[in-house]
Parts: sequence; structure tokens; C-alpha cells
Amino acid sequence: MTENWNTRTKLVHGGIRRSQYNEVAEAIFLTQGFVYNTAEQAEARFLETGPDEFIYARYGNPTVAMFEERIALLEGAEDAFATASGMAAVNGAVTSMLKAGDHVVSAKALFGSCLYILEEILTRYGVEVTFVDGTDLDQWKAAIREDTKAVFFETVSNPTLEVIDLKAVADLAHAVGALVVVDNVFATPVYSKALENGADVIVYSTTKHIDGQGRCLGGVILGSKEFIRGTVEPYMKHTGGSMSPFNAWVMLKGLETIDLRVRAQSASAQAIAEALVGHDKLARVIYPGLEGHAQHAIAIEQMGQGGTVLSLDLKGGQEAAFRFLNALQIAVISNNLGDAKSIVTHPATTTHQRLPEEQKVHLGITPGLVRFSVGIEDTGDLIADVKQALDAV
Repeated sequence: MTENWNTRTKLVHGGIRRSQYNEVAEAIFLTQGFVYNTAEQAEARFLETGPDEFIYARYGNPTVAMFEERIALLEGAEDAFATASGMAAVNGAVTSMLKAGDHVVSAKALFGSCLYILEEILTRYGVEVTFVDGTDLDQWKAAIREDTKAVFFETVSNPTLEVIDLKAVADLAHAVGALVVVDNVFATPVYSKALENGADVIVYSTTKHIDGQGRCLGGVILGSKEFIRGTVEPYMKHTGGSMSPFNAWVMLKGLETIDLRVRAQSASAQAIAEALVGHDKLARVIYPGLEGHAQHAIAIEQMGQGGTVLSLDLKGGQEAAFRFLNALQIAVISNNLGDAKSIVTHPATTTHQRLPEEQKVHLGITPGLVRFSVGIEDTGDLIADVKQALDAV
């Protein structure tokens, strides 16, 4: 029945598990363990657990299970595993499926911590990783081999907002039996069409739009029941990367309003981007919703909207970018995104500072680049704030 509900109904009622008290708000089960009525019941529980049977919070918890069921229902996935952070989700998704000698192809344009996992950790344990320009299908064709086990990329890259043709890359990967793993944070669960476009495994940092109010860390891995319970769960429950019950409850409450928030944020982002195109202080306005964006058609096909984040490249380099950041009165300087508050970041000196200079240049992370995550403030106020900050440069 729940599969037939529309999105906003799923986000409010999906995955509900009520206790004997029939509470309206989801219950927080703050417990690390569970009691068995008999020794025989404990033995049976460890042999095989049912949907409402739990052993230990690292393995599963009723509040966490509610969140997993709800986000899977929203995404259209068979199952989900909630993790302690977005990076725990990335690490769990790729590390759980790979072993020494396996081959992975990844886009170069990645968040710094994702790059660290692929470039430093996986290779340390004998996994071969080939990096490509994610928007160049010829490079994907050349890199994917008969023995490739997985491909990995951000569907919309951070912070230069390149949009990868998910369906085309998935077709290439599936032709050799490789799994397609995508970090889908910038697309958001609201605009996600990842599964229907060929993704096998979807990763989110729930710290971003799903919480949406800057409160808790979290992540989630979505995919087939076989992959989530057969591959991811054994790895995650033994390595300790599961989500806490309290954080799961926060994420559940965030899901109730995510559709409303993300649609409002995306509409504002579109309006801000359009208002800034051609501004004399800006070398570039980067936003997938703009017709001038190199992958605009793909973005609209895959998401339907441009998303909640835009990037501004100021002509005066780092000095101009810092003057702009310091002059803003509404948007705050931080390194998160997807928040109810508008947040600005200077990637070259913060989130992507560890990248070699030549790689920053290749990826378009210039000294003047500012990432702007649009919040739910009044659109007119945000446009006025950005323009007065540009005037101060």
C-alpha cells in the first residue's frame, strides 16, 4: 500500500513502528541491547532475525529501522542501511564489496574525503583505482575493463557542479557486470532518479538535506536487499559504523519536511543564479539549472531541477572571494550544505584544500570560487545580500 502513496505522504508516514503506547511522534529507542524472554529465544534470534527482532544497536534498532524504511520508500530502493556519517556510508558502500586485486573506475571530481578513501585507503589494500574526467564518456569507455568491479562518482560534483550522464555510464558499467555506486547528495532524494537511470547503490550524507537543520551527522546506503543485507550489513555491523537511535530520530523528523524545503531552496537557487548571470564582479555563475551550464540538459533529464547549490567564481581571486564572504549578512560561512540556513564556503582553502594545485586547476576549483548552498530564507533578501556583498568586493 505504501508504495502507492505520493512522496509527501511517504515522508510523513513511511516506516512507522508504534510501541504499545501508540505514540504519534516516532519513538526514540535509546538502548544498546535487547532482552530475550528465554535462552531459546536468544539462540533463535542470533540464528535469524525477523523485521521486528533486534540483537544489538550496532546491528539494528527500531528507530534506525524506521528511518531506513522511510528513506528506502522515498528512493524506491529495496532496502537501506543507516550509518554514522556520510563518509561512513561512502566507505561502507565501496569497501564492503571490494577485495585486493579488484578494479574500480571513479570520476576525478570528488569531495576530498571520498578521494582519500579511493586514492589512499583502497589502494593501500590492493584495490586498483582508475580516475577519469566524469563528463567524458570516452574516458569511461577506455577505463572500464572486463574485470572492473565498480564505478563511483558524484551525480553532481562538489563544488563545480558538473553533472555526469548517469544512464550512459551505467550502461558501460553494466556491460561488464560492474556495480554503479553514486554519491547523490547534490541531487537530493527529492529529485533523485538514480535507480531508474541505472545506479545500483546510492549513498547520501544525511547530514545535508535530510537533516536539513545542521543538527546531526548521518549517512545512508541504499540498494537491493541482497546487497544491503548480504554485503553492507555484515561489514558495517562488525566495523561499527551504524547510526545512533537519536540521530535516526532527527533524520526521521527531517524527512517529514525535506520535500517542502528542497523545492523552496531549488527555486531560490534558480532565481539567485539568474539574477547574477553577467554580473561584472563574477567570472562565472555555475548552476545546472541555467541553460548555459554545460550539462544543463542532462541535469534536467536526471533531476528535473538545478538543485539547491550554486557556485560563484569571483574575478579577483581569493582576495575578492574573502571580501565577498566577509561582507555577507545573511548567509553564514561554514562547510556544510543543504541546510535551512544559507551557507557559503571557499573550497580551495577548506573542503578541497588538500588537493594538489594542478588538480584544483583541472577541476576548476579556482581561488575565486565560492560554493553557495541556498537555504529557506526569503529569496529577495538573499539576492539583495549577495549583491551588496559583491558591491563590497
